[in-house]
Amino acid sequence: MPLPAGGLLRLTPQGLYCPAAQAWIDPWRPVPRALITHAHADHARPGCGEYWAIGSSEAILRQRLGDRIQLLPLDYGQVHRIGDARVSFHSAGHVLGSAQIRLEGAGESWLVSGDYKRCPDPSCTPFEPVQADVFITEATFGLPLYRWQPGGEVAADIHRWWQAAPERPSLLFAYAFGKAQRILAELQAIGVREEVLLHGAVENLMEAYRQAGVAMVPTRPVSAVPRGESLAGRLILAPPSAHRSAWMRRFRHPQTAFVSGWMAVRGARRRRGYERGFVLSDHADWPGLLRSVRESGARQIYVTHGSAAPLARYLREVEDLAAEPLEGDFAAERGDGLDEREPGASAFRESEASPGRQEGDGP
Repeated sequence: MPLPAGGLLRLTPQGLYCPAAQAWIDPWRPVPRALITHAHADHARPGCGEYWAIGSSEAILRQRLGDRIQLLPLDYGQVHRIGDARVSFHSAGHVLGSAQIRLEGAGESWLVSGDYKRCPDPSCTPFEPVQADVFITEATFGLPLYRWQPGGEVAADIHRWWQAAPERPSLLFAYAFGKAQRILAELQAIGVREEVLLHGAVENLMEAYRQAGVAMVPTRPVSAVPRGESLAGRLILAPPSAHRSAWMRRFRHPQTAFVSGWMAVRGARRRRGYERGFVLSDHADWPGLLRSVRESGARQIYVTHGSAAPLARYLREVEDLAAEPLEGDFAAERGDGLDEREPGASAFRESEASPGRQEGDGP
């Protein structure tokens, strides 16, 4: 469904556009003014004239988009007059510096969620409930089977898996930005003090988190370990792109695991060739999505990314809310190397067919 004509936001070939502010939110192509929800590559793209973003994301944005970008760093909760609109950024709880963006003008208010989660996370500022007339929410994991355990419990499972194989290196694969740092912070929070080794792609993003004061276990890049030194019993954190790459040749008989919300889908771990899967996501699960929609108080909901159509249908038929999937180039996160559409569609069919699944009994 397209956005209604004359609203505060409209869809253009460049993405979500606010005429009153003459600004685009997470534009898909270069534009003069970009309001950025967070620094993941599918939300912050190069080539824009100016970027507005939360200050704690500045180091990562400059690293990824270039040190010379025109960046206006902001604080959470501040209201800025941009053209004829009032704009504020509110914590999304997704990764360091992530934000929801609220726009107000012409007698109405809109809230764009970006990516967000509701679970406590020691590596970033918690989600802030925000109200608006219209709410545009993501739905990456917008199916009833997705319900997350507390991060501390997953970290304890990871630590037990690591400690159970002292004779082997333990290679743990996770997104380099956000997920990796959350794992390190969750391990610290449960009392782990052992050093973790890092792939270079993860190491390159650590300084921004250290400067933000995020407490994490001690780390060292794998490249700093002398060649020939045994890595048995060590935990090594790496991005999914390193799996089965030449980089892995350094490790003798490693055990491997992948950390992702997609690991809740039956068979995903085996399809990707990992020995173990840990379910931990930086996106909202099904209860988190429903809670956020309700707390927004919005009279109209638009749903993007991932399972947009199933979530919108549920909101209409069960919650009795005005909700529609939003058409556009909203690509759901696929850095896992997994196709989220196929397991998502089948999972929703299972949840419809089984009352047990509707109560959250996921794989």
